[in-house]
Amino acid sequence: MRVHICAVGRLRAGPEKTLIDDYISRFNKVGRGLSLGPISVTEVEDKKNAGMKAEADLLRKALPKGAVICTLDERGQVLSSPDFSKKISGWRDNGRQDLALIIGGADGIDPSLRAEADFSISFGKMVWPHMMVRLMLAEQVYRAATILSGSPYHRA
Repeated sequence: MRVHICAVGRLRAGPEKTLIDDYISRFNKVGRGLSLGPISVTEVEDKKNAGMKAEADLLRKALPKGAVICTLDERGQVLSSPDFSKKISGWRDNGRQDLALIIGGADGIDPSLRAEADFSISFGKMVWPHMMVRLMLAEQVYRAATILSGSPYHRA
């Protein structure tokens, strides 16, 4: 199952990008043997500042047809890392070819796109900057692959 991180905003060079690239590289190595990956990152930008609806339209265009749509949203479900890995493996085992993990912009994800999602995840009740969410998501996707592979990376 291919994994797509679809995010509003451009990631500049810096420590966050370095860490995200590292976790994506790690995931691609571990995930290969699990029929997971590779990860692709698609960044969209509302250059006209037209708001959440315009961002949602750009995100929709980035989604692979038939993908599982999973939004990252403060109203989503809070999962443990093992539960997140079970979600991913369940979608993979049910024959889904693509998983799209969506990160909205500063104002979040448009309600119409949230309503289209198959699932929604929250990293807690706090609101996080979308670049930090991207970093945490990259690490959690890598962690999910290590859990599924039986690696000692995740210590429960």
